[in-house]
Amino acid sequence: MAQSEAGADGARDHGELVSYRLRRERELSSLYATARSLAALGEVGEVLATIVRHAHELIGSDIAYLSLLDAEGNLKLSASAGTISHEFSTAWMPPGGGLGARVIESRAPFWVSNYREAQVLSHRPVFDSLVPDEGLVALLGVPLLVGERVVGVLFAADRTERPFEKDEVALLSAFADHAAIALDNARLYEESRVSLRRLREAYRTIEEQVTSVERAAAVHEALTHVVLTGGGPGDIARLLVEHLRGTVTVLDRDDRIVAVRCAEGQPADPDREPVRELLEEARSTGRCASARGADGVVRSVAAVHAGGSHLGSLSLARSAAPDPADIRMLERAAQIMGLLVLMRDARVEAEERVRGELLTELLARAPLHPAHRERALARGVDVDHLDVLLVADCPGRPASDVVRRLNAVSPEWSGLAGEYLGRATMLLRAEDVEEAARALHQGLRRALGAPLLLVADRVTGEERSRSFSLAQRCVEVMRALGEEDRGATTRQYAMYALVFDPQRAHDLDRFLTDELGVLLDYDRRRATDLVATTAAYFAQSGNLRRTADALHVHMNTLLKRLHRIGVLLGEDWRSPDSALRLHLAVRLHQLRASLDRSASGPAG
Repeated sequence: MAQSEAGADGARDHGELVSYRLRRERELSSLYATARSLAALGEVGEVLATIVRHAHELIGSDIAYLSLLDAEGNLKLSASAGTISHEFSTAWMPPGGGLGARVIESRAPFWVSNYREAQVLSHRPVFDSLVPDEGLVALLGVPLLVGERVVGVLFAADRTERPFEKDEVALLSAFADHAAIALDNARLYEESRVSLRRLREAYRTIEEQVTSVERAAAVHEALTHVVLTGGGPGDIARLLVEHLRGTVTVLDRDDRIVAVRCAEGQPADPDREPVRELLEEARSTGRCASARGADGVVRSVAAVHAGGSHLGSLSLARSAAPDPADIRMLERAAQIMGLLVLMRDARVEAEERVRGELLTELLARAPLHPAHRERALARGVDVDHLDVLLVADCPGRPASDVVRRLNAVSPEWSGLAGEYLGRATMLLRAEDVEEAARALHQGLRRALGAPLLLVADRVTGEERSRSFSLAQRCVEVMRALGEEDRGATTRQYAMYALVFDPQRAHDLDRFLTDELGVLLDYDRRRATDLVATTAAYFAQSGNLRRTADALHVHMNTLLKRLHRIGVLLGEDWRSPDSALRLHLAVRLHQLRASLDRSASGPAG
C-alpha cells in the first residue's frame, strides 16, 4: 500500500514537472514572439501601446501600464491596458516616492501583494487617491533599462491581493528588456525621421533661394543618391568639390580627418588650426562659419549635428569667398552627413547588439538554439568552429569601449564579441591560441592607447562557460602577480591553475592543507602571523634583515617566529625540496586570497 502511494506521489510530481516545463516553454515562445513583433515596429506611440498590450497578455494580470521618466524625474503614464478610470490613465508620480521610485532606485523588480497596506513603500497622495477608483491591489514593477540608464517602469497589477511568483517576475523582466530595446530603437528611428524631415525642409529652402535651378537640382539629386546608395563621407566631399571647387575636408565626432577631396590642381589644405577655431563657432551657432586666413585662403566650416549630438564637421578651403548659395550647400551637406552618421551608428549598434546576444546565448546555454545558429551563419560565423575564448580587461576604459574594438576585428577572426557578465569577451577561430592572444592584445593596445590584460583559452567541446570562468579568473591572477599589459593564454599560467580553475579547488585545498595547514591552524588559534612571516621570508630570498624590515618587526621577534615555524613544520622546512613546496603553497594561498577579495568587491 505504501509503495502504491509513493508511486502515485511520484507520478503526480512528474506530471507537475512536465506541466511546469510545458508552461515555461509556452511562456518563452510567447516572449520570443512578442519580442519579434516589437522589433518590427517603428513609431514610438505604436511601440508603447504594443508593449502594454503584450505585457497584459503575457502575464495575464488585470492591468498593465508603462510609465516613462521625463527630464524632471517624474514618472508619467504613457500607455496602459485594462484600466477603467480616465484619471488613472493620465496619472503621474513625482520623484522619490511609490513603487516606481523603488524600482528606479534599485534597477531591479519589486512587488507588493497589497499596495494600500504596504509599509515598505513611501506612499504619495497624488497616486494613492487614484488607487480606489481603479481597484488596484497587487502591484509588480520592473525597470526598462537602456544600457545602464533607467528610462521607465513597466507595471503589472491585479485587483485582488496575491503574491507574484518568481517565474512571473522573471518573465516580465525579460519582456521589459526586449521592450526597452524596441522603445530605444523607435526613439532612434524617430530622431532619424525628424532629421530627415528637417533635411527635406532645408532642401526646399535651398531650392527656393539658389539662383541656379539646374545647379540646385543637380546637388539635390546627387545628395539624395548618396543617401539612397549608402554612400559615405568621401562621396559627399567629392560631390561638394564638383560644385564648389577648392578642398573639402570631413572630420568625425573626435575631430579626426576621415575624408579629403581636392579639385584638380588644388593642394590639400595644410593649415588645420583656423578650421578648429571656426569649428567652435559653427558648433556654438549651428551655422556655417567663414574666415580668410593670413595665407589668403577662405575657410568655411559647417558642424554636423543630429539629435543634439555633435557628429563631426565639413570644411571648405578655397581662394574665393563663398556666396550664400555655397554656404547653404555646405550646411545642407552637413545635415546629410548627420543623417548618414545616424544611419551608420544605428546599423552598427544593432549589429553589435545582435552579436552580443549571440555571444551571451553561446556562453549561457548549450546546445545553441537552431534560430540563433542561423543568425550567426548569416553573419559569417560558424559557431561549431569557435574554439577559442578570450577575455580583455582595460582598467582605464569601460568594457563597452573594448567590446567595440573587438567587434571591429571580429570578422577577420570569424568571431563574435560582446559584453558578458561585465567583461569584454570574444569567441573566435584560431589554430595557435598563443599567437592569437598576442596579435589581439597588440591590436587592442594600439586602438585603445592604454595598457590591458588579455587571456585566451582553448574551448573544449561546448564548455564555453567554463572557458570564460578560467579566462576571467586568470586575468585576476595576472593582475595579482603584477601584470598590467600582456596577452597570454590560460595554459601559460598553468602553474597557477589550481587557483583560477574552479574544478581544481579540491586539489588546491588539499595541497594547502598538506603544506600550510599546521601554520594556518596555529595562526587562527593564536592570532599570530606565521604564514605572513613565511611569505615575507621567501619574498626576501631568506635574507633575515630584509625580512624583518619588510615585516616591520625586531630581529629577535623574527627569529622567534622562524623557530616556531621550524617546531611546527620540522627543522628541515628550509631544505630545497621542502622550501620549494612551502613557497609555492604560500604564493597560491596569497593569490587565492586576492581572488576572493576581488570576487567579494563591487563589480567592475
